Amino acid sequence: MDRREFLGSAIALTATSLLQAPAQASSRGKNRFYSTGFFALARKKDHWWFITPDGKPFFSIGLNHIDPASLRYPENIHLWRDQYKGSTIIWLRESVAPNLHRWGFNTIGWEQEVTVRQWPHSRSFTLEEHQAHGMPYCHMLPFMESHQWQQHTQHYDFNSKQWEEWCDYVARAHCAELSMDPNLIGYFYSDCPTWVHTRPQNEWRGPIFDPDLLNSEAGKKELHNLASRYYQVTHQAVRRYDKNHLILGDRYEANAPIPMELIKSALPWVDVFSFQDFREPVTHLQYWHKVTQKPVLLADAAKIKWMTEPGEFTRNSGQWYAETLSQLHRNPGCVGFHLCGAYQRNKARRYGLLDEQEHPDQENVGLITKANQKINQWMQDQF
Repeated sequence: MDRREFLGSAIALTATSLLQAPAQASSRGKNRFYSTGFFALARKKDHWWFITPDGKPFFSIGLNHIDPASLRYPENIHLWRDQYKGSTIIWLRESVAPNLHRWGFNTIGWEQEVTVRQWPHSRSFTLEEHQAHGMPYCHMLPFMESHQWQQHTQHYDFNSKQWEEWCDYVARAHCAELSMDPNLIGYFYSDCPTWVHTRPQNEWRGPIFDPDLLNSEAGKKELHNLASRYYQVTHQAVRRYDKNHLILGDRYEANAPIPMELIKSALPWVDVFSFQDFREPVTHLQYWHKVTQKPVLLADAAKIKWMTEPGEFTRNSGQWYAETLSQLHRNPGCVGFHLCGAYQRNKARRYGLLDEQEHPDQENVGLITKANQKINQWMQDQF
């Protein structure tokens, strides 16, 4: 398939995906869309947007990594017990949601948080916890655990019957419960999966697919077949239990190799292409939208000091965030930007918009809030 054929197929598949969205109510106003009762995708003013359950264009401004365990250290557990009665529901309702609204965020991008560096993240929120914060959100499905930051997990055999059964279980456990929630935007699969790259902490397992095989046409076909199996099985598992929500797919590391065979394999099975990018998100998301002609999402990014020592804390750059958000919003394919938070710093991640005593980073939170409010006001004026 040459580039022209590839782009043509991408456009056709996108149109097919949109046509399959159920229309349940009439549009309201000249800038509204037919509402589906759930988040959808459409173009307006030469721009891709998420569409809210009631039919309004929506640019997702999210915060990632929101874990109540950050309030359970010996030095701050009194806040957890006294202010929030030891309840995650109360904390989400009385701390998280009000602060995110105050700071101009409209989405919880991905709640799971670093626990120990290179170890598994914290658990996902339950449906009841998501209902407590009451905000639009995305949810990750653990179909595989080949995250580039994780050092212990082995790769799964995507061609095995056991993995297919595992996918069905994951969808039953997660999607069946969330399938009727109008606040759910869609599902992520894996965070920076190591399809053809590794990191020092997981070199022992190697990549999912040997990149040297891509030097031959046979190897490229092999990757295409493997990835097609992965995306098809996961898609079918989700749709078996949830026909309502978007599929946001893997959150690719934009600064690692992403073979075109992988992208082609995902095209029929995902609604949005999602990326992590801490270097050049504006440039990379422009590129991937042009290549795929599908909506793109910056699912995780920030400008912070990475190499910190235990006990050393760093800060999220509000100036960088504001500049990046503004440029992404002008990308006709970009449907959102989710900041690599975290909501509250812990001793593993070592940065957050709140410290361990719930004091905000006034300078950077102020810059972030101003940037968010500017985009929110533009959306309100236009739609």
